[in-house]
Amino acid sequence: MNLAPEGYPFVAGLALMAMATWIAAIAGFGGGVTLVIAALFTALTIFNLWFFRDPKRLHPTGAGLVLAPAEGRVIDISEVGEPSFVGKARKISIFLSIFDVHIQRAPVEGVVNHREYRPGAYKVAWADKASEENEQASIGITTEMGNVLVRQIAGLVARRIITYPSEGDRLERGQRIGLIRFGSRVDLFLPLDWEIICSVGDRTRVGSSVLARHPVEAVR
Repeated sequence: MNLAPEGYPFVAGLALMAMATWIAAIAGFGGGVTLVIAALFTALTIFNLWFFRDPKRLHPTGAGLVLAPAEGRVIDISEVGEPSFVGKARKISIFLSIFDVHIQRAPVEGVVNHREYRPGAYKVAWADKASEENEQASIGITTEMGNVLVRQIAGLVARRIITYPSEGDRLERGQRIGLIRFGSRVDLFLPLDWEIICSVGDRTRVGSSVLARHPVEAVR
């Protein structure tokens, strides 16, 4: 199991604290309180190892497939206006609990022609207004068949959005594009003529589940 680089400081720091408190407990310092603290640091170390996991995934290679940019549960599919990059679009919203993989991946291949960060609130990520009011970062990807936008949205607990690509970068489908720490939401905006093949309530696997398909016949 790979670990996201952003997780190393958390895991290393907590592991050192766990080791120090276990040594103190074994040596008899602090009695039962030290044992409780040592167990707590151990549990937090294990949790952070789990949270920052970055599992290898097989990426479907079929033409026109749009992969899940995030791991979690589809909570909304709706037609919206996305004025910053896509225009009229179909939005697929994915809610990530603290137990889901929090690495995000590119749903399509293309060139990053838009990047925007916007500070905001930290409301629960499954709320409708989270897409508009919460802290967020957006990546716009230009493909041969239209523009796609991935929006990372902070949640109630999340306090840090990390986005890897810069404008002008070329992305491969399934490539890592960022991470949100501790509970969040990802919105995917697609052109209206792309076929949606997922439903509200579906569980997604980042970089592996297929959410939509663009009309590849038009490219030929």
